[in-house]
Amino acid sequence: MEYSEIEKKIAPDILDIASREFGDKVRLASSFGLEDMVLIDMVSKLKNPITIFTLDTGRLHEETYETMEKIRSRYGLEIVTFFPEREATEALVREKGFYSFRESVDNRKECCRIRKVEPLGRALQNLKAWVTGMRREQNVTRTEIAKAHPDEGHPGLIKINPLADWTEQDVLDYIAEHKVPTNPLHQRDFPSIGCSPCTRPIQPGEDIRAGRWWWENPEHKECGLHRPR
Repeated sequence: MEYSEIEKKIAPDILDIASREFGDKVRLASSFGLEDMVLIDMVSKLKNPITIFTLDTGRLHEETYETMEKIRSRYGLEIVTFFPEREATEALVREKGFYSFRESVDNRKECCRIRKVEPLGRALQNLKAWVTGMRREQNVTRTEIAKAHPDEGHPGLIKINPLADWTEQDVLDYIAEHKVPTNPLHQRDFPSIGCSPCTRPIQPGEDIRAGRWWWENPEHKECGLHRPR
């Protein structure tokens, strides 16, 4: 994959190239936010759709599970789900309680490591590339992301971000035009959706990721799945 050429391509073409070049060695990571739903709709139209995977942390909103079922019903696509390791999760809750992640950045990253980062490592095993819905305007930690690049956090893999140069309005326009199903929480001022206790609605004028880990400074608001380049 020639990165400089990918940077010139539009999202559907990038997904088509990834599907043809990597076959079953590429997967789409989805938490079923707006960007992910756009990519799922695009993937469903490929000759050989890219497999979708998700990380079920055990603390997702009920609306997120409902959205997953909408995808299965509308598109007929399989969603491969990865869960946290039982022993590590049980030990965390037993030793630190149910809300340790609100006590410090280190505690929050520990929770994310157990519930998200470790399962992601298993999800990416034996792959050559993975696709995400990251966009440059989402957060200060994402302003420099490329449409495709070597994944420094997972050596040997290519990370593909077809929507890197899309604006929020681009996403909303696509969803409206193609009648893409979305998580009901978006209608309640949740532009970015993660685990239930770590996500809140945003207020008018706030950054779109202000509702994620709202007790932390913006530069800390990554869970470890996407390391800033």
